[in-house]
Amino acid sequence: MRVKVACVGGGPAGLYLSILLKLQDPAHEITVHERNPEGSTYGWGVTYWRGLLDRLHLHDPESARALGEASVRWTDGVAHVGDRTVRHTGDQGFGIGRHRLLEILAARARSLGVRLEYDHEITADRLPDADLVVAADGVRSALRTRWADHFGTEVTAGRNSYIWLGTTKVFDAFTFGFTETDHGWIWCYGYGYGPDRSTCVVECAPETWTGLGLDRADEAEGLVLLEKLFADVLDGHRLIGRSSGDGSAPWLTFRTLTNRTWYRGNVVLVGDAAHTTHYSIGAGTTLALEDAIALADALREPTTVPEALARYERQRKAALLPAQSAARYSAQWYENLPRYIHLPPERMFALLGQRHSPLLPHVPPQLYYRLDRAAGSLEPLRRFKRWLGPRVARAVHARTVAGGRG
Repeated sequence: MRVKVACVGGGPAGLYLSILLKLQDPAHEITVHERNPEGSTYGWGVTYWRGLLDRLHLHDPESARALGEASVRWTDGVAHVGDRTVRHTGDQGFGIGRHRLLEILAARARSLGVRLEYDHEITADRLPDADLVVAADGVRSALRTRWADHFGTEVTAGRNSYIWLGTTKVFDAFTFGFTETDHGWIWCYGYGYGPDRSTCVVECAPETWTGLGLDRADEAEGLVLLEKLFADVLDGHRLIGRSSGDGSAPWLTFRTLTNRTWYRGNVVLVGDAAHTTHYSIGAGTTLALEDAIALADALREPTTVPEALARYERQRKAALLPAQSAARYSAQWYENLPRYIHLPPERMFALLGQRHSPLLPHVPPQLYYRLDRAAGSLEPLRRFKRWLGPRVARAVHARTVAGGRG
């Protein structure tokens, strides 16, 4: 069916959806409305994995090739724990600057006839005249907020504090750094996204954050302290901040956002407007692009817009369950870091790789490590682990939902 579509938000989800819809039918009338000026995107680099790039090639080889060529690649993970370093080879990962990602998608959308309107804010009180309005306006979505009761929006705050930074150190692997201080452990995740830049996310428990004085330090003071704490990981390179207008450091606590339903009339949520998953699994951009793919597929069928939106919601909610479970357990792993950090570094790093497991919080770490090693060589144990893990996850999820309703 031919539709007139207004995408509110010029992030990955909105731009890629516009590309896919134009490829399906050039007669679709599609406008992307972005409240910020073109090129003024926030953030440093984003990550994705080989599986996503393969899926993008199936749907639009041209933009997929451009993204792949503009990305930094790695296969190794490195953990610096105190004065010890552990390296592990795993799946192929990719990093790309957020600005470059949006530049590629915007250029491709324009080439297909999508209208891009920057510096143009859309409010819920004055929606565009369109068959479909796509709320791709991020975690603070104005459209979702306007009808939060209808969408059933729930936000759960995490425990740890974190800050998103850049660095001139170019990491050749996905890098973890754990540093012990007098006030507890503080750690960073680093990955390259360009020839001269990397992303560096720093996280710690709230008592460490206040004990180190990071809650009181301005951005410049905080960066100096963090550069000292991670001097070995950074090899003397500097950290780069993105200060707020008053010079304070933008430390945050991660907020997990969910919605009971993802559409209202002809308004539909995609990407961070619909859901968030903890940054430690590096899935935000992937999930946003997969939302766009699923919504475009749903609109391809000869059906009404409400029926297409219902199908999109069912499919994406089911597909998201593993990622949401992985994100929840990953966040908990870091919140319970003292449980793992004093293991031998090789074992700690192995369990870091297993942090998505619903079994790990319920099994003593040393025992889990031995069982996991045994499962790697014994097929019956592998089958048992695959059988038990989802059942534990569902039981925990059911208790969480029941507790939230009580």
